[in-house]
Amino acid sequence: MELTFLEENSNFDYTSEVIKHLIEKINNGDSEISSFDFTLKAYYYIRDTWLYNPYRFSLIEKDWKASEICKHTSGHCLDKAILLISVLRGKNIPARLGLSKVKNHIAVEDIVEKFGNDVLVPHGYVEIFLNDKWVKATPAFNKTLCEKLNVAPLDFDGINDSLFQSFDNSGNTAFMEYLEDYGTFNHVPLSYMFDLMKETYPALQTANVELGMVLNLSEL
Repeated sequence: MELTFLEENSNFDYTSEVIKHLIEKINNGDSEISSFDFTLKAYYYIRDTWLYNPYRFSLIEKDWKASEICKHTSGHCLDKAILLISVLRGKNIPARLGLSKVKNHIAVEDIVEKFGNDVLVPHGYVEIFLNDKWVKATPAFNKTLCEKLNVAPLDFDGINDSLFQSFDNSGNTAFMEYLEDYGTFNHVPLSYMFDLMKETYPALQTANVELGMVLNLSEL
């Protein structure tokens, strides 16, 4: 495990007051909490406190800072991954950002309408170093949204990878599948992520979208 994945940087600014306050909320007065237990509490807190919103995507560097994301009431998978990484590093728990391409079969009607497919790029997850190994966690979909979509919330036990729900509660309707993994990162590679989006969604180039803008994908 590299010490790099404990460091504070411009994205994971865990010594900021707002992130320190978030860590205190998750601790809930338990100053003796173990790293393992804090990780689980942080996962569930971030999963359910910020409502999932896949349609707002900022192309402004300063917006990809945990202390800025924390001020919002909703966020997409990347926003929530950044928050989880930041609070974990703030508790000396190694964590890093993973990026992938996924196919989401539920609740992406606007994306299908605008872009002609239900592929989501980039999808963000978190890798966490616990018990001498890296495990994957995805705190994207809040419990209330999952209930609305008839999908079981994605749980995380700190031991096994927790990446996606394959089917809804009926077992008949596909929910999500991973198509490609782009690896892990110690920072948010915004330019790279934008390149992935342009490759997947040609409409972004037609609309003359550039770095420095904030996208509402449902309005393109």
